[in-house]
Amino acid sequence: MSTDRAAFIAANTVVQSTALLPEIGLHLASEAMPIWQMTDEEREAAGLPLPYWAFAWAGGQALARYLLDHREVVAGKRVLDVGAGSGLEAIAAAMAGAESVTAADTDPFAITAIEMNARLNQVAMATRQDDVIDQPGDWHLVMVGDLFFEHPLAQRLEAWLRSLRQGGAEILIGDPQRTYLPRQGLEKLATYAVPTTSALEDSDLRNASVWRMLND
Repeated sequence: MSTDRAAFIAANTVVQSTALLPEIGLHLASEAMPIWQMTDEEREAAGLPLPYWAFAWAGGQALARYLLDHREVVAGKRVLDVGAGSGLEAIAAAMAGAESVTAADTDPFAITAIEMNARLNQVAMATRQDDVIDQPGDWHLVMVGDLFFEHPLAQRLEAWLRSLRQGGAEILIGDPQRTYLPRQGLEKLATYAVPTTSALEDSDLRNASVWRMLND
C-alpha cells in the first residue's frame, strides 16, 4: 500500500456507512470535500484520476446488499470484483463467506482505498491493479457494479462477461440502468431504492437493480 496515497485518502475522506449498508464502513468523500471540487487540471497536476473509489455508487450498493441478503450466492466461491472502486461489493462478498475475493481496478488510488476499506471491515481479499477485461480466470462468480456508463468499455465488458458465462462462471451486475447496460440476456434478481447525491448522480434517489447474466 502506498503511504502517500493512503495519507491522501485519509485526509480527503471520512469513514461512514450508507443507509442501505449499515454493516459496512468505507472511506468516502462527501460532495462538500475538496476531492470532488478539484478541476480536471488540478487532478492532473496531482496525478489523481477521477476518484470513483470515493463514492458508494448505486449499482454497487445494490449488489452488495443482495450479497449480504443472499449469502448462498457467494458462500465458498472464488469471486472477482471488476472495477472495484471502493471495494464495497468485494467486502460484501468476503463478509458473505466467499472462499476468496479478488478486487481489480486500474486506478492505484482505488487499490489503496480497497485495502484500507478491507482492513476497516476486517475482511481479507486480494487486489490487482490491471485491466482484467479479456483475461481468462477460474472464478466461480464475477461481479460488476456501475461500469456500463461508457460505450467502448461496455462493449468490451459485455463480450468478456458473456465468454466467462459460457465457460461456466456466474455473472452478477449491479446497475441503476446506465446508458449502456445490455438490454438482452439479463435476468433481474432484485431492485433497491438507493439514496445518492445529486452532485454526482441525476437525482437524490436511484433505483438500482441486480442482474444475472443468462446463457446465450
